[in-house]
Amino acid sequence: MIDDARLQQLIRFFEQIDTSNVDLLEHIYSPDAFFKDPFNEVHGIEAITGIFQHMFDQVDSPRFVVTTSVLQGDQAFLTWDFLFRMKRFSREQQCIRGATHVRFAADGRVSFHRDYWDVAEELYEKLPVLGSLMRTLKALARR
Repeated sequence: MIDDARLQQLIRFFEQIDTSNVDLLEHIYSPDAFFKDPFNEVHGIEAITGIFQHMFDQVDSPRFVVTTSVLQGDQAFLTWDFLFRMKRFSREQQCIRGATHVRFAADGRVSFHRDYWDVAEELYEKLPVLGSLMRTLKALARR
């Protein structure tokens, strides 16, 4: 059984992650952990670390704010806001709202991580050109 301290450690890590501590993911994730988000599906700590390093290459001032957490047995569910500035497009702060399902291994590290968020609404609609197309498609789908 995973105690609340591991969940709090995970939340603290995500809310404080930056380029200086991304390499500490090995203390948070199992060596063979599974990670999936709308763009990636990987196994292993090296691949997971690469995803987070790529995030820092693509956006400025990325920051997670965990808004809700629920722990049941060895599983947890988090909702979060991901705040950032796009390097290539608008310099305005952006926010993606999403959720994460995690499973903890016996040693308390994350063995399974699955992010859920709407790429079309939370990202594509905010991009120049593509955003207007996505909003038009959304409006057409509502008719």
